[in-house]
Amino acid sequence: MSTPPKAEAEPADRPAPAESLRAILLSRGYGKLLLLSALLGVPIALACFFFVSFQHELQHAVWESLPRAVGYAEPPWWWPLPSLLLAGLLLAPVVTRFPDGGGHVPVHGLGGPPLGPRALPGVVFAALATLPLGVVLGPEAPLMALGSGLALLAVRSSKRAARPEAAMVLGTAGSTTAISTILGGPLVAAVMMVEAAGLAGPRLVVLLLPCLLASGVGALVFTGFGEWTGLSIGALRLSSVPPNTGPDAGDFLWGVPVAVLIALIVGFGHRLGYVTESWTARRTAVRTVVAAVAVGVCISVYALVTGRSPAEAALSGQVTLGALAADPHGWPVAALVMLVLCKGVAWGICLGALRGGPIFPAVLLGAAAGVACSGLPGFGTTSALAVGIVASASVVTRLPVTSAVLAVLLMGPDANNQMPLIAVCSVVGFITAQLLERKSPPGPS
Repeated sequence: MSTPPKAEAEPADRPAPAESLRAILLSRGYGKLLLLSALLGVPIALACFFFVSFQHELQHAVWESLPRAVGYAEPPWWWPLPSLLLAGLLLAPVVTRFPDGGGHVPVHGLGGPPLGPRALPGVVFAALATLPLGVVLGPEAPLMALGSGLALLAVRSSKRAARPEAAMVLGTAGSTTAISTILGGPLVAAVMMVEAAGLAGPRLVVLLLPCLLASGVGALVFTGFGEWTGLSIGALRLSSVPPNTGPDAGDFLWGVPVAVLIALIVGFGHRLGYVTESWTARRTAVRTVVAAVAVGVCISVYALVTGRSPAEAALSGQVTLGALAADPHGWPVAALVMLVLCKGVAWGICLGALRGGPIFPAVLLGAAAGVACSGLPGFGTTSALAVGIVASASVVTRLPVTSAVLAVLLMGPDANNQMPLIAVCSVVGFITAQLLERKSPPGPS
């Protein structure tokens, strides 16, 4: 992140920042902006709720119902091969022919300008057609694109021409609404906006309030409709975690190098993503299909070597993360190592060639690597899980404060004792990622 320019001397007649902020907040136009943010939060949240619910139902059908229908208790080892081939065939025309190519390339994170309404068909089709088939990416990026696209569509549909600044705020508020519950609630989304915006003073408050208001309304809609319909959205949450223990000296002594190790693992996935993006820049349609098949091979190798379900290495990883947190001692170290290796390579390929969000799989990779190291002398399982979650999230998002808040919410009651370790390892992961990152990633050749 570049160093902000030094503030210039303000003229004597310029209002103080506090007075300027007060004037903005009490202005009629900003009041309308807040009201519009709250009103947009309801339809956007409804659209996103049914989007993720439908995606979750498709995933359940592909990886649970369909295998049982053809006589398998769980997906066989070869299941990802035809599944990912189909995903590549469905995605290839989207990335080559649809506006904005079905969304941002996930290796570049969740950044970039909000996608407009014209990108929505490609984003929605790419997510619903490929994520349930086993693509090793999460739903967070398509959700943010859906939220911003719907918000901007509502602004453009209005008879009154909106200012570009207002459209930007509403687009960001729409993205925040969409991602608020999938990442743990409005608090994580709001902190993400604070940290990612890189703003200060009145500008930060002006942007943050609509985002917080819209995400709060959206979270309320998500919660209410989830209880009413009984549909699941597959949010990133842990229903059970290891026993609560306070970190001791051994946890800190092991936690810091383990955070560095996790940063190296996630950093390798990112580097592979850049290489894949460069490789698929030419003959994009064919190479997109080849990349999807390569992902299927990685997942099948995991199932063949470990004898476990390929679904553990496929998909975004929130289900596997929950199973790992609920019973970490039920996973052999060899299986965790293979999960990190196979899913890590598959994730790296997906980052550069396919479409989706980068956060969910990275968090699972970090958690699996942390739990695999929990057998080290003096390194507790609870601390290892916390280190894995926060270090991986910090590396993949480049937002250490947001990552710490996310880890605290995921760990639940355990977070009180683990908070010092979470804070330290979030910073360690972030700094390690910055040191490993080249000044300019390889571009398309």
